[in-house]
Amino acid sequence: MEENEKKHAIVRDRYAETAKRQSSCCTPTPSCCGADAKAQPVPEAEMGLSCGNPVAFSELKPGDVVVDLGSGGGRDVFPAAEIVGKTGKVIGVDMTREMIDLADKNAETYRKKTGLDNVEFRFGKIEELPVEDGSVDVVISNCVINLSPDKPQVFGEIFRVLKPGGKMVVSDIVLKQKLPQCALEDDILYTSCIAGAMLKNEYLNTAKQAGFDNISIENEFDVGNKALADPIADKYGDMIANFVSSITIIGVK
Repeated sequence: MEENEKKHAIVRDRYAETAKRQSSCCTPTPSCCGADAKAQPVPEAEMGLSCGNPVAFSELKPGDVVVDLGSGGGRDVFPAAEIVGKTGKVIGVDMTREMIDLADKNAETYRKKTGLDNVEFRFGKIEELPVEDGSVDVVISNCVINLSPDKPQVFGEIFRVLKPGGKMVVSDIVLKQKLPQCALEDDILYTSCIAGAMLKNEYLNTAKQAGFDNISIENEFDVGNKALADPIADKYGDMIANFVSSITIIGVK
């Protein structure tokens, strides 16, 4: 199996399990990265898988078309959809069938509660977005790009689907310094959003190389010991806490 597909399989298996038990990748109690959710119209969609709140920095407006990368159970899809309203649309993309099934179930709750029918969940990889060129106003993502084995391709896909003048608003895990090889090779640390993370400057440069202008860091905080709630990740102790931070960035096409 190709190395990238091995990484996808590891992530898919872990998140399929997560969807089935509706709990966090990092800890049984949300959130693994300590970020509070925006008022959530579907509480079941909050699974503790976040490391930020991209919707809060997106300045969404009625009528916007939004794509959420790695949408999971719809944690960020539903608040965004309430903002864009009946003239807008939010598309969630996820490569785990179990997550899509869970999100579709949550969407029914959302529709009954709000009366809106403006969300859609599509099965696919974030490296190959099932979205048309130049069709999206805003792309959001929350603690997902760090899980991709091909981050330049992801940023390229974000750039492709955005309209001219469109923007990405991405919350993600980045590294303050390089991890030791033993950590990089740990599958649990990979699926816990740590081993696959890039150095912050490399992350920003990757977005820039994809074509984005006016890249800015809107929010940044140290993840700290909250990243260590996973009992396997904990074996690396304070080292991990000192290496990992969360950032929210904006880039314009």
